[in-house]
Amino acid sequence: MIQVAAAIIENERGHLLIARRKKGKSQAGLWEFPGGKIEEGETGEECLRRELKEEMNIEIEPYEFVGANDYWYGNLHIRLFAWKARYTAGTITLVDHDEYRWVGKSELDSFAFAEADKVFVRLIYPC
Repeated sequence: MIQVAAAIIENERGHLLIARRKKGKSQAGLWEFPGGKIEEGETGEECLRRELKEEMNIEIEPYEFVGANDYWYGNLHIRLFAWKARYTAGTITLVDHDEYRWVGKSELDSFAFAEADKVFVRLIYPC
């Protein structure tokens, strides 16, 4: 099982940050809440601070645990943990994504999300 953390980042206007996985990456072309693999000895919150700095060049502050979701991509078992987070600094520069957007909660269902993220989309904006 791979443990992964995702940040549900809301800006001052109430919009959420989502990013699209770029070509050549697993889940390419699908949208997600940004984050990454939790390393040995690392908390989910530490992972998110590190991953968002590495992958988007921004600083965030996770502040509330949202939940966990188990998903199997074939034989690969992912446990995705999600936290609400504040965007605190930096200008977004993409590394593992080819696009990002700040979207309203009601817009989330317009995007094709990675399967593991869909449970959090439904929690944020039940359709």
